[in-house]
Amino acid sequence: MNNSRLSPWKSALLALGLLFVYFFGLGAHGLLEPDEGRYSEIPREMMETGDFVTPRLNYVKYFEKPVLHYWLTAASMKVFGESEFAGRFWPATLALSGTAAVWVAARRLHGARGALYSSAVLGAGLLYFAVGRINIIDMTLSFFMTLSFIGLWFAVRDGERARLAPVLLFHAGMALAVLSKGLVGVVLPVVVLGAYALVVRDSSPIRRALDWRGVALFFALTVPWFFEVCRRNPDFFHFFFVQEHFLRYATRMHGRYEPHWFFIPILLVGLIPWTGLLPGALASAFPRPLRNLGREKKDELFHLLWFGVIFVFFSLSSSKLVPYIVPALPPLAILMGGYLARCVEEEDVKRTGRFLLWNSILLVPFTAALVLYPFFNDREPAGLLLPYTLPVAAVLVMTVYLGWRLFLRRRYGALAAVMCLMSLLTMFSFGRAFLLYDRLLSARELAARIDAIRRPGDVVAQFADYDQGLPFYLKQRVVLADWLGELEFGAAQETDPSWFLDGAGLAGLWSGERRVILVMDADRREHAEERMGLALPDPSAETRDRLVFVNRR
Repeated sequence: MNNSRLSPWKSALLALGLLFVYFFGLGAHGLLEPDEGRYSEIPREMMETGDFVTPRLNYVKYFEKPVLHYWLTAASMKVFGESEFAGRFWPATLALSGTAAVWVAARRLHGARGALYSSAVLGAGLLYFAVGRINIIDMTLSFFMTLSFIGLWFAVRDGERARLAPVLLFHAGMALAVLSKGLVGVVLPVVVLGAYALVVRDSSPIRRALDWRGVALFFALTVPWFFEVCRRNPDFFHFFFVQEHFLRYATRMHGRYEPHWFFIPILLVGLIPWTGLLPGALASAFPRPLRNLGREKKDELFHLLWFGVIFVFFSLSSSKLVPYIVPALPPLAILMGGYLARCVEEEDVKRTGRFLLWNSILLVPFTAALVLYPFFNDREPAGLLLPYTLPVAAVLVMTVYLGWRLFLRRRYGALAAVMCLMSLLTMFSFGRAFLLYDRLLSARELAARIDAIRRPGDVVAQFADYDQGLPFYLKQRVVLADWLGELEFGAAQETDPSWFLDGAGLAGLWSGERRVILVMDADRREHAEERMGLALPDPSAETRDRLVFVNRR
């Protein structure tokens, strides 16, 4: 089998399939708490206030992240309205754009077949798909870092023949990554560049990549916003660069400490249904003997460093969340797609069999867990969960069965095609789970209950918590009582003390002249009454875990 014989329509079908699974029902469920509420409300407030320099959450300054993702979301809200679809439009679009970028890079390394499989591994992999369907910053960061690394690789690979365009792409990608999530956008590509030059024992890639025109472009893109936000907000520099970068990485200040091996199981599950390709792809990327590292397989070395530096960097961090590892997936997809292409083209029995064996070792217990979990969890009834877990389990069973059946018949091309199809079906089935989380993790229903009893001029307050989607749905600022959380910095800048209250302050608001709608967890009523020093009436509305009280009918 030859790469050149791969029909273009196969790539077109994959692209259409990915477009469908990413955008089908994208706005069908409410914003998931807390992240989607936060990253939808901040751009909404930008549009309302007209201030696109200083991010605000619940109308107080919020400097944990830079501004690019908010600008993009505000732009989509301008076009599509202030909706869930608008909030998720850019993560889905950038996820698909990331698969297209991987296709371009993989085609140069592995040919048309490798490009097709690499795009499928990335776009129809569980973690990448999930992050591409929710409004968080990690997909924005991943896309621009992918562009940066691809530009760097092209510049390094072409050597002295390298054109200026890849160098500019490298620096533009870094700049936009920095504007998405901070200094990690420049630190990781530069470390990979340095590590590559060190391993190949050649400093010329550094000289080519750090061309002054690229450096000038980087600063031209990043400096204006950082300068203006620092000018308007003198406290920004210390909070953003010291607290949210150095201290966040080196300490447990955010309470997100996980062991160093945390991302290993995340990676194995996150690559489903392609995980079985990982051992072979990684092993084949190293030269044999290993002492030839840096002299042979330089392209594979670059992708190993691209993955490895990101993986190690976040593994060593004291603050870990599942989506952090997403920028490490594109280089793995390129390596895994190329490995699958070689299995097909060479009709390699041993490699293909190992892929299916490793896949079965992971998918069989994962499928069993999907079937059994609804019966053993102590939070939700099995009848609620099974309609969402069983379809995913069924598709994974068929994936394992069809893979082995086609392998035994030595139909390697058909096996790869079926894997691509089943991966799309897996993502489609998995995407339905977001409808479940709408019930469990969204403030949309709560906002609807509040809106049904709200009158013009009412104050909405929340006790001991903050549902960050509430201001988005209500189009109204929320008074927060006995809670600061991540708004502690913004609260310290607030000049009006009536927006952040203690128990006594909440009692004063409740007993005052204004009509107050008070929201709290169902299990915090007694605590609220104790803090306020008064008894609350019967709830005027409630959801599965929230109570809504009104001080006067």
